[in-house]
Amino acid sequence: MLYYKLMLDFSQMALRLFVALALGALVGLERELVGKEAGVRTSMMVAGGSAIFAIIGITLPYLVAVSPENLADIIAHNGGFLAVIANIVIGVGFLGAGIIIKTEEHVYGLTTAAVVWTTAAIGTLAGIGLIQFAVISAIIVSGLLYMLRKVDVSERIHPSKNTKS
Repeated sequence: MLYYKLMLDFSQMALRLFVALALGALVGLERELVGKEAGVRTSMMVAGGSAIFAIIGITLPYLVAVSPENLADIIAHNGGFLAVIANIVIGVGFLGAGIIIKTEEHVYGLTTAAVVWTTAAIGTLAGIGLIQFAVISAIIVSGLLYMLRKVDVSERIHPSKNTKS
């Protein structure tokens, strides 16, 4: 049927998934190199899972349409594919919350949780086909993680906290 030709084919889906996995690995590399949680494997799975859910969301209207005539109506009146993407944000937010540990003096894992959340966004970008934006986002995020670790912002803001008297 003609309207199924508008749907993503297997090679497009596979490419989007592969790109998401590669970009997730890139973002997770910094976490891995500094010995933090949620390194390469976790970031790959978060980005890949987000891409898969995004692909499901944008493919679903084509799968439930009975004919080309009702496809436009299904897309116009059913935000289900957008709800899939919205739920990626919520689900990964819960995943990130499990990474954060608060003690009386410090909060641990906040950056790692933010990286997991951002990696999901990058995977979603790849999944919906915004590959160039996904690539540039992954490069910028990875670069920021690496550069800000080298700068040690907390030492510059609170130098007395890190010196012992």
